[in-house]
Amino acid sequence: MMLLTIDPVSKTAGVLSIPRDLWVNIPGFSPGKINSAHYYGQAYNIPGGGPGLAMETVEHVIGVKIDYYARIDFLAFEKFIDIIGGVKIDIPERIRLDLIDPEKPPFWLEAGLYVLPGDHALAYARNRSQGNGDFSRAERQQQVVLAIRDRIFNFNQLPDLLPRLPEIINELSAGIDTNFPLTDIELITSMAVLALEIPRENITMHVIGEDYIIHGKSPDELAILIPIPDKIRELRNEIF
Repeated sequence: MMLLTIDPVSKTAGVLSIPRDLWVNIPGFSPGKINSAHYYGQAYNIPGGGPGLAMETVEHVIGVKIDYYARIDFLAFEKFIDIIGGVKIDIPERIRLDLIDPEKPPFWLEAGLYVLPGDHALAYARNRSQGNGDFSRAERQQQVVLAIRDRIFNFNQLPDLLPRLPEIINELSAGIDTNFPLTDIELITSMAVLALEIPRENITMHVIGEDYIIHGKSPDELAILIPIPDKIRELRNEIF
């Protein structure tokens, strides 16, 4: 789960990754892991469904208003990365990649600089067995998001991608669920241009990691991450 903010006035942006095991109050339900909010919203037909309850839960935890959500499935993620020609990733240590295609066996990548196709980038972003579990996975996911940005902007792909937006959106639409108006090409174009105007040094990225939580156990003995509210508020203020 990632929370993104863009300030069109100061030309800044921020990304905050929220670990799935963060123990929070879920509106209308007992406290639980933050990733349970989406499940409850879907299972109990809450207004707004899973995304609505997930947004409301995150709003309470972080203390900011959330305007839009996007759920992206694995195949749409892979397809988009392939559309832009892969992503350049500097892999800091040897890592195992488990592809979602059951016919393709897992394999290891040595440390180094790679241009990863969509299925490899997805496997890299999903790995949570190496490093510091979900925290390291969140860092890899942020690395991939930045790599997507850099691939588009550093290779000046926007002039080619913008005229193809309707075609690309149509190709990916089955794998994207969002309340952002994807049919408003003018709005999407203006957002893309805004993103182009935000330099890399103006993007702040953080993970709610070890410094912001206490490891604990839920009433049914599940491993959970108990948030430290004051520290999370400080982090929020830095990003937002």
